[in-house]
Amino acid sequence: MTRVAAPVRRPARSTRSRQDARAGAALVAPTVLVVAAVVVLPFLAVVVLAFQDIKLAQLPHLTLADLELDPENVVGLFTSAGFWTALRTTVVLSVATAVLSVAAGVAMALALRRPFPARAVVRALVLVPYVLPVVASMQTWRTLLNTQYGWVNAVGTSLLGWDEPVAFLTTPDTTVLGVTVPVALVSVIVVMVWHTFPLAYLFAAARLHAVSGDLEEAAALDGAGPWQRIRHVVLPELAGVVSILLLLRFIWTFQTFNEVYLLTGGAAGTEVLAVRVYNELVTRSDIGAASGVGVAITAILAVFIALYLVLQRRRETE
Repeated sequence: MTRVAAPVRRPARSTRSRQDARAGAALVAPTVLVVAAVVVLPFLAVVVLAFQDIKLAQLPHLTLADLELDPENVVGLFTSAGFWTALRTTVVLSVATAVLSVAAGVAMALALRRPFPARAVVRALVLVPYVLPVVASMQTWRTLLNTQYGWVNAVGTSLLGWDEPVAFLTTPDTTVLGVTVPVALVSVIVVMVWHTFPLAYLFAAARLHAVSGDLEEAAALDGAGPWQRIRHVVLPELAGVVSILLLLRFIWTFQTFNEVYLLTGGAAGTEVLAVRVYNELVTRSDIGAASGVGVAITAILAVFIALYLVLQRRRETE
């Protein structure tokens, strides 16, 4: 009589693992629901509204039956000259602010890395622009740049030989030595660099604190001067932090609204995309156009956020 071999049983998934999986799903579920309610659903609503040709006054009476996807609304938005002008202004503002604020922050960190009397006081003062409320700091700058009683124009006309006060926040452009200078946009960039460079200073100072002084001492023994030590020893140590800072500052500035609106209201060639959303929604009551610009901002920022995640992952693997 032949014996039938018993079938080989595969090891079943442990009950403990299933319980852990269910417990993990239960813990994550509330967060997923909250994110879906406050992020995903509103964004989908904005995407749908971007394809609608409706005014703000029609929104309370709008029903799902009235919603029809109208691609001409989006096509008309992206073919308008105003959108591309605002996009170009946003890119110029974001790039200039990112580069200049990071450069100023790194320079300040290098200048304050050696002990000297009252260094703690100077470090605290450097952080003042960043911790000031946005409304207070922007209104202060509006006062400083005022044509009638502003301190900047007072110094310019009395000490620098200006023929007349300069309307920094209301002049679209002027010609200086044959070069067209966007006065209002440059003024906004300068104020934003002043307001944001302390964050770059904090990041750079923290990284410099972690850099070993042995490399600089070895370079000094080899005859390297101060600038050579900074260029060939210190700055390479800051390369990773600087790249992340540039990308983050670009992302944050690309969606800026408060500083630009409080300084110029988007006038005089300073209308960025975020201000254009406000103007389309509040001034023109065009909720479809405002939603379309908002979707465009989100799509552009998604690319740079993905780039930031890639850079961050590379830093973690190094």
